[in-house]
Amino acid sequence: METFSNIECFVRSAEVGSFAEAARRLSLTPAAVGKNVARLEARMGVRLFLRSTRHLTLTEAGQRFLEEVGASFAMIQNAVANLASAQGQPTGTLRVSMGTVFGRLYVVPLLGEFLRRYPQISPDWHFDNRQVDLIGQGFDAAIGGGFDLPQGVVARKLAPAHRVLVASAGYLAARSPIRVPDDLHAQNGILIRSPQTGRVRSWPLTGRGHAQAELRLPARMTLSDSDAACVAALQDLGVALVSMPFAVPYLEQGRLQRVLPDWYVDDGFIWLYYAEHKLLPGKTRVFIEYLQAQFLAQDLAMRFTA
Repeated sequence: METFSNIECFVRSAEVGSFAEAARRLSLTPAAVGKNVARLEARMGVRLFLRSTRHLTLTEAGQRFLEEVGASFAMIQNAVANLASAQGQPTGTLRVSMGTVFGRLYVVPLLGEFLRRYPQISPDWHFDNRQVDLIGQGFDAAIGGGFDLPQGVVARKLAPAHRVLVASAGYLAARSPIRVPDDLHAQNGILIRSPQTGRVRSWPLTGRGHAQAELRLPARMTLSDSDAACVAALQDLGVALVSMPFAVPYLEQGRLQRVLPDWYVDDGFIWLYYAEHKLLPGKTRVFIEYLQAQFLAQDLAMRFTA
């Protein structure tokens, strides 16, 4: 058991490059993690890490050892967790990353029923609009769109990721009618800046029958959040290009209107990402199944379709 604990400290430290961060995830002190790794090195007779005041770097032997034990260690941990689940219910800390507003609108409202079904699961949910390193940062799952799919990560499709043009009735009443995409060049645009790149993307519009048109919407202002853009549009400030999940509450309540309803931006899909394991932890498996079932029950895929 001592060797197993030592290997666990080594694997977690290698994943995150820090004894301190590994200690936080293992609920140990950094000193305890460092001692466990040192014991493992002494037992094996090789140095696994090159240590500095700021970084841990795997030696060649450490890299080879990680490649040999990493996947097997994860399978053993999952087997232990699933055996415990088989005796009762799925258990453990469930680390999930998701967009801030999307999570608040569509995932957090599912939390109560999920925990009533699985009371032994402890959510550790992170709200961030940036892509995370699912495996390196120790997440069980992530929800988002446009993620790079590294080795060892799989994705399940949840819903389309469409963007639409919206404006308030007051703004539209004060302007010339917007009937075709070319009419947008005379409007005040509320555009979204990518939190990843800091740039405003140049989107093509897709119409019925897959027609294509250039989106020429001059920027009156630039924001980094679709929900904030909707709030700006409510104040009669312009035409906003926003993600459909954020537009849905405003459109369904009649607070905003679609502009050029036959046109939209196709930005792929919203995905549920998780690490690929032959033996998926019970806590992760039930979360995936529950989230997919709820998206289906609430018809979110259809509601998010432009």
